[in-house]
Amino acid sequence: MGPLRIDEIGPWSEVKLEILRRYAAEYSKILSNQRDPSFFHLYIDAFAGAGYHLSKTTGDMVLGSPLNALKVRPTFREYHLIDLDGDKITGLRELVGERADVHLHHGDCNTVLLKEVFPRVRFEDYRRGLCILDPYGLHLDWQVIQTAGTMKSLDVFINFPVYDININVLHHDAQSTSPLHVARLNAFWGDESWKQFAYEQTLPDLFGHIDVEKVSNAKFAEAFRQRLVTVGGFKWVPEPLPMRNSKGSIVYYLFFASQKGTADNIVKYIFDTFGRQKV
Repeated sequence: MGPLRIDEIGPWSEVKLEILRRYAAEYSKILSNQRDPSFFHLYIDAFAGAGYHLSKTTGDMVLGSPLNALKVRPTFREYHLIDLDGDKITGLRELVGERADVHLHHGDCNTVLLKEVFPRVRFEDYRRGLCILDPYGLHLDWQVIQTAGTMKSLDVFINFPVYDININVLHHDAQSTSPLHVARLNAFWGDESWKQFAYEQTLPDLFGHIDVEKVSNAKFAEAFRQRLVTVGGFKWVPEPLPMRNSKGSIVYYLFFASQKGTADNIVKYIFDTFGRQKV
């Protein structure tokens, strides 16, 4: 095994980590106050990484979402940390140690979540969970998102990777897009219905010519937000927070989806706070 590669992250990712940390703290506080002793809440990170990152801005080490969650008080009852990279799982094990409440899963989260983790968060078993779905690009299947919504027991943060989508899929000439990239978006969206939201016709020019253009990032993200409610099974999905790079371009939208109005209000407040800072 070679040296572990530590991911460098920009300021937008540091903001995301702080948002996740704040919500995890509020979530665990609320769930820990449940009077029913059988109530049980879990933290799930589908793309856990090595546990820490390197800040592009300062060069300092930055704690990743799993280590931030482990520091939350009151604690979660269980932690499920997943990554496809075995070196990162090994690195996490060295940081976490042999804790009985921390479960490390080496594998594809699309399989691990459905087969091993989600069955531990059934609504009827008085289980609830906070699930972080923060892929590096289009590496998440819609089946995972929809299962989380129909289970009714999970609050979910979702990275909607609009940069990957724009660069690799939504070309002006749709015929130039690789079928592999189209298949990745189909898997993320759940079917090919994204095509009806991704493009719109222009008004006729002086010669009556009508062109087809890609819709704005905001419109495409709104279509995904509506899908989380109408197809995904979530009751509350606030407007996502656009995460911008140092040039002001939107890299991804951070979505939140839940069954609870209280959760929705908390996240709206957090999103508004960071939105005012012009993320």
